Amino acid sequence: MIVCRTLGPVQASLEDGSAPADLQWRKNLALLVYLARSPRGTRTREHLIGLLWGDKPESTARHSLNTALSLLRGYAGEDSVASDGTRVTLGPGGVQLDTEQLEAFVANGDLAAAVALIKGEFLEGFSIKDASQFDDWMTAEREHWRRRSVEVLLNRADELLAAGGVAAALELGERALELDRESEAALRALMRGLTLAGDRSGALKRFEAFAARLERELGTEPAPETRALAAQVRLERTWRLPKAAAAEAKRAPLVGRARELGQLVEAWTTCRRDRHPALAVIDGDAGAGKTRLAEELVARARLDGAVVAGVRAVDGDQREAGSGVLGLARGGLLAAPGVAAAPPPALAELRSGSPGEAPSRMLSLVLQAVADEQPVVIFVDDAQWLDRESLLALGAAARDLARSPLLVLCTATPHPPRVELDELRARIGRDLKGTAVRVGPFTSDAVRALAHWALPSFDDVQLDRLTRRVATDSAGIPLLVVALLEAVAAGLDLQKVGGAWPEPLKTFDQTLPGELPDAVVAAIRVLFGKLSGPARQVLAAAAVLGGRVPASVLARTSGVGQEALDAALDELEWARLLSAEPRGYAFVARIVRDVIDRDMVTAGQRQRILDAPVA
Repeated sequence: MIVCRTLGPVQASLEDGSAPADLQWRKNLALLVYLARSPRGTRTREHLIGLLWGDKPESTARHSLNTALSLLRGYAGEDSVASDGTRVTLGPGGVQLDTEQLEAFVANGDLAAAVALIKGEFLEGFSIKDASQFDDWMTAEREHWRRRSVEVLLNRADELLAAGGVAAALELGERALELDRESEAALRALMRGLTLAGDRSGALKRFEAFAARLERELGTEPAPETRALAAQVRLERTWRLPKAAAAEAKRAPLVGRARELGQLVEAWTTCRRDRHPALAVIDGDAGAGKTRLAEELVARARLDGAVVAGVRAVDGDQREAGSGVLGLARGGLLAAPGVAAAPPPALAELRSGSPGEAPSRMLSLVLQAVADEQPVVIFVDDAQWLDRESLLALGAAARDLARSPLLVLCTATPHPPRVELDELRARIGRDLKGTAVRVGPFTSDAVRALAHWALPSFDDVQLDRLTRRVATDSAGIPLLVVALLEAVAAGLDLQKVGGAWPEPLKTFDQTLPGELPDAVVAAIRVLFGKLSGPARQVLAAAAVLGGRVPASVLARTSGVGQEALDAALDELEWARLLSAEPRGYAFVARIVRDVIDRDMVTAGQRQRILDAPVA
């Protein structure tokens, strides 16, 4: 059998990997590929002569065709090339093109294998002198396989993005745009990938350069879909980070969560496409990366044009009836396009800060008005702390908006148990579309992937040693894995600290600072020390006050001015130490708060924070 690679520089080889020199002659390759791409592998002799040897005398041309066919038959097998006085036919099994393999891989859903075959454009750099008909055919084939290759690359990029593989998806987007510099689908894939990687400005630069080139060369502008994506990217948050933090502003990649993210993305995609409500619940212990996983989905939903309203509950919220609904109102719902179409009484109650006696009905009316304009994502972080009335209101909204693209996304820990949340989760697969995923400790492979990210200079032996130590000290809890690795990158020597953890039958939330291994406590201290001065002051105030603290209170108790406060809060959010919503800021992980409160706040500082005026 002859195996021929055409998607890139052309090469013909045999099954044993050898590439005979005479098989690489241009007209032999051209004949081979042309026949293989012909309907049923058949062409007339006259057609082939005119295609490749039209500049030769007839007798010479016929002799050249016979010589080429004899060569192909010798390498492909006697039965693989049939010919008579008028026709030439390639038999099955004699020649295999990579284009055929690509289509087979796509049909079987193996996009990764299909992408591996794409090395460039069809017959890259190939031409036949004085064979204009062949050149015309090759131009058409090139265009066909350029479009098909771009399609496959972008489908694989979407697949990778859905699983959290942003860096790999970006690479495929770049390759697609290299193949077809006019492809707006490739540009959009790049813009999405760059935005999800945190490079919002890079995404906008690519769009602006593309738009300028279209205007300059063609006098046109990007399609509405591309302009809409650019507008959505512009709406993404701009972080105010100190220069030191901005210089190394990179977040740990999402690892070990490909399956879970894929399930969440699928739930969102079908919700938006089929216009039906859905529920997605992310369960797991504290520190397991629930919020990070949810944020990955929310970021994708925003780029899809969704309105996102979010609230993060704290333990005091369950005693305040309707507080979750009011938090969602302030967390983006009242500012959403289309909200003005909601009944005025419902809007008035939400704006007044009083949920009234029927928060369920009120929330459904407002969500319906917004969902009529565009898809909606309601994100509730730490839903186990949400008040009963708001949990019931979310369930009622999912019931009432039966034909609306509404996704309710919740994260929750198993403790304390909440009957209302369990009842809502139990509806998945019955009267409600969606998915429930559970995230647990990282595997060794996930820890190693993060170790390579944090310390790219480490060799395999060093990475294996570090992986074992970090996995032991952190118990695989993602929050602590990242903290330890970042601390090691900042200079922490794990050989000088010890400890074993966790204690039997204790969860992360039940663990006290004194029960953590020395390495984890040291890592939290290192992260605290890397913060800017204002950020350390604000974090100390948040640790002493506990719970959810409004920004105005943090300003007064920390002694940080308004401009510095904004940057400090952004820095703390970026570092995933604090989580924000319009009602205030709270620690992402209680144990981090406890370590800082115990070890990083002096007695005098604590007293000044507590004595500061709160009004």
